[in-house]
Amino acid sequence: MSWDSEYDVVIVGSGVGGFVGALAAQHQGLRPIILEKRDVVGGSSAMSGGVLWIPNNPLMQRDGVEDSYDDAMAYFKSVVGDVGPASSEERRRAYITLGPKMIEFLEGLGAKFLRCEGYSDYHDEAPGASVRGRAIEAAIWEGSQLGPWLSKLQPGLAEEFGGIVLPAGEVHLFSLGFRSLASSKMVMRVVTRTVLGRLKRQKLLANGASLIGQLLKITLDHGIPVWTGSPLADLVEEDGRITGVLVEGDRNVRIKANCAVLINAGGFAHNSAMRREFGLADAGDWSFANPGDTGEAIQIAIRHGATVELMDDAWWMPAISSPSGPQMLLLERPRPGSIIVDRSGRRFVNEAHMSYMEIGQAMHRRDHEGISAIPSWMVFDQRHRNHYALGKAAPRITPKGWLSAGFIKKADTIEGLAKQMDVDPGTLQDTLERFNRFASVGQDPDFHRGERASDLFYGDPWASHPSLGPLDRPPYYAVAVFPGDVGTSGGVLTDDHARVLRQGGEVIPGLYASGNSTASVHGRRYLGAGASIAASGIFSYAAVLHAAAEAKQEPHAPSGP
Repeated sequence: MSWDSEYDVVIVGSGVGGFVGALAAQHQGLRPIILEKRDVVGGSSAMSGGVLWIPNNPLMQRDGVEDSYDDAMAYFKSVVGDVGPASSEERRRAYITLGPKMIEFLEGLGAKFLRCEGYSDYHDEAPGASVRGRAIEAAIWEGSQLGPWLSKLQPGLAEEFGGIVLPAGEVHLFSLGFRSLASSKMVMRVVTRTVLGRLKRQKLLANGASLIGQLLKITLDHGIPVWTGSPLADLVEEDGRITGVLVEGDRNVRIKANCAVLINAGGFAHNSAMRREFGLADAGDWSFANPGDTGEAIQIAIRHGATVELMDDAWWMPAISSPSGPQMLLLERPRPGSIIVDRSGRRFVNEAHMSYMEIGQAMHRRDHEGISAIPSWMVFDQRHRNHYALGKAAPRITPKGWLSAGFIKKADTIEGLAKQMDVDPGTLQDTLERFNRFASVGQDPDFHRGERASDLFYGDPWASHPSLGPLDRPPYYAVAVFPGDVGTSGGVLTDDHARVLRQGGEVIPGLYASGNSTASVHGRRYLGAGASIAASGIFSYAAVLHAAAEAKQEPHAPSGP
């Protein structure tokens, strides 16, 4: 067979896993290439908060935060449970043991990270959980170092909020605005940093943009080729082994892969046909995944024999659909003075649960039980509106257009609000009276809101209770809540070395996969901030280590640097 180009490891997709895989491959003496179908790099990773959930990571160790392999495994077992081979004990072991090694490797190459103190595991009541948190994030980074490649970086969270430079670890205080002296200082710190950066003509990056920016710069400095506008058209299979890829787009070429093809191309959030095929509810306009999350790489892998799992689930993210576009409902839910109800007017979930995936699952489960919950309603009072932002609307300032468009319902009485929501007034009144009675003494016997440390992380420490407070100050408001997502969580099934498997567990030689292209090691749960992005990097790292070790023993060894 004729080839147009030849590398040892061909990586499809330029998210975190793509860059980690490429850098690890070169470190192992292999020649990698990254193929990105879009004209920008970074995918959903660049659009994320840039947080990684890594048990017993080096930053925890340096700060004296206790953690262990046994604790992490106990946490996995308790929260994820038995969901089949996607979250096998071997895959969990690989995640826990290789995660710290991956961070050490990236730090050794110059990547900078910060520990998110207090960003606890999302199920911190479970055995083995860390209350201080296992999350780390990319440090603020000067993007101008990328030169012309800066324009090829997928826009991140900052662009959604006017270019403000706000790391994930500062969000909880900053978002409280001038609520207290501490939050006011944080606001001034962030604003000053952002303004000074602009005056100095810097391009300061935080969140996923910093994470991808740093990894891209290191990759380019190491001479690793990154091809944009190069979508995967097919895998080349010879005698049952994947030996290369066909690329279309800006280049129509056949690339030989001496050791491995690694698929790290994301999921299928924006592929409605695939969502229907696998029984996954369509998120409509409420998916926050990157526009390139359309599933072609998964479909190609299936054609070559890959089996898939967990295809009916996603990384759900509660969303509101404002006149200015969909917005994540993240910081509003844990704060006092609000609840979420279904279309019958009843609560059905712990609104403050930071595992946003499980909020979406609860909405779908409620709907499947025959009680309409899509959309649900977040109901809140004037006290909540005075103190806390709603999407991009600052406290106290409710855009008139939002009210006139009916996006926000407003009434002086619960009965009047219920009529606008098309909810039974008596049921909603009963729900609020019960909630208010318990919230006034800081309790929620129905859904245990405010009992987890993670419930309180984005709460209001200056309220009588950070997460619980009665809704008793009119006027009252309501906004429709939809089950959006930040990507799909099912895909091809892989083993602990990230090798793609056929039905029955047989390995497809030469083919590896990671990230949202695969069935998640976290199963149907979200263990902590940055769990999905961390898995992408960890299993790309695992894939390359295995491919390099195999190359030393097989006749299809690498052709050299």
